[in-house]
Amino acid sequence: MRSSVMVEEPVLLLLPFSSDWPIRIDSSPCLSQWEVGSALLENMSPMKLCVPGDKLCSEEDCIPGTGVYLRHGYIYSALAGYVLKKNEGEKRPVISVVRETEAQLLPDVGAIVTCKVTSINPRFAKVQILYVGSTPLKDRFRGTIRKEDVRATEKDKVEIYKSFRPGDIVLAKVISLGDIQSNYLLTTAENELGVVVAHSEAGAQMIPISWCEMQCPCTQAKEFRKVARVQPEYLQA
Repeated sequence: MRSSVMVEEPVLLLLPFSSDWPIRIDSSPCLSQWEVGSALLENMSPMKLCVPGDKLCSEEDCIPGTGVYLRHGYIYSALAGYVLKKNEGEKRPVISVVRETEAQLLPDVGAIVTCKVTSINPRFAKVQILYVGSTPLKDRFRGTIRKEDVRATEKDKVEIYKSFRPGDIVLAKVISLGDIQSNYLLTTAENELGVVVAHSEAGAQMIPISWCEMQCPCTQAKEFRKVARVQPEYLQA
């Protein structure tokens, strides 16, 4: 059974961890956390490099921003740099090109980040930070989620292997700064933070069935995770 939030359709989903969001979903009145995870997984990609004159997209797909120009119905890069798409309240995203120095973004204390678990041990999980808010990072910063920072209650009963597995996509909050050489300390000790995408041993994307379990749709096998809850404040009719 999928954990879901009932909403009126169509729905504009505004989640803070993907470069191409918000995404309009018109197909179902029931938006499940599994569908949220699917959309997140599809939209996660590294920042695209471009050079002057590169054709980026059609004028029908995006609104031209800074560092680009419009010609014959297509948007082209005017700079050598990174392509950024942002939704600014318009129906179409604004596409811009920023130079390398402008594209660098550092996670800050309190920022919500999207990360991928790279390894675990009994004391902590190691992650790579991929996004800060909705902005993809050019550099992959390392982070650590310690056992005591996994959840807010019963911290002494937390087991890392029942919270995260390598390959999981996790929403977390920065609680301590680092740099390229050292790790950021992260926490998932809020209901809205935790695993948003995970795959079973059979390779299928799992469905959240509670705050601490996900289930493989193929084998029906259940696995423990610290599951992030769908955030109703990001659902707008």
